[in-house]
Amino acid sequence: MNTFRIVAAGDGAVLVELEDRIDAVVNERAVALAQAIRAATLRGVRDVLPTYRSVAIHFDPLRTDYDGLVARVNTWMTEQPERTRPPYRDPSPVRVPVCYAGEFGPDLAEVAAFAAVSEAEAVRLHTSRMYRVFMLGFVPGFAYMGIVDAHIAAPRLSTPRVRVPAGSVGIAGVQTGIYPVSTPGGWRIIGRTPLKPFDLSRREPALFKPGDAVQFYAIDPEEYARFEGAG
Repeated sequence: MNTFRIVAAGDGAVLVELEDRIDAVVNERAVALAQAIRAATLRGVRDVLPTYRSVAIHFDPLRTDYDGLVARVNTWMTEQPERTRPPYRDPSPVRVPVCYAGEFGPDLAEVAAFAAVSEAEAVRLHTSRMYRVFMLGFVPGFAYMGIVDAHIAAPRLSTPRVRVPAGSVGIAGVQTGIYPVSTPGGWRIIGRTPLKPFDLSRREPALFKPGDAVQFYAIDPEEYARFEGAG
């Protein structure tokens, strides 16, 4: 299926909307389209942002031919679909160590209860899947990943926390993610990683990018301390 629509979003942006669902194939198309637009270096285009199932193209309305931009995107989507097919990607996942013990996972017991399993089994279910980074958002470096095993796909908290520590790993329905900085949040926190999802001292500050594969693995508090010390 190649369903899409192109809609204006004010005088400086246009949205390309694909099928309205959380789906790896749909997201692959969105990521590939964003890459094609960036590679084309179209006049006046300022930024290109893929989401779960859409692409936002931000442009300078004084420098960009809006009709030409829309026509180019429409051609890629209908007449030249190879331009928006996902390129070859190294399947090696980004491996993320997570301590699920004690204070690091304050909601782990509730997630396990939601799934009617032990905490150890809830951890196994979370670490046994390869996750896809669908998009970045919320705060710099926050990667929305999926798809979480249905057994542990617990809903958000009814009352968000005022402060979630940086590195906290959470679940919100079929999504999982890592808080890059300390911030308010309503996801169910099941663990914490010593890795930094966003660090301005790195050449590429964001650890993840849309389309990446991610795999979590469990570590104990001592290993967490060693990782943190090495960083």
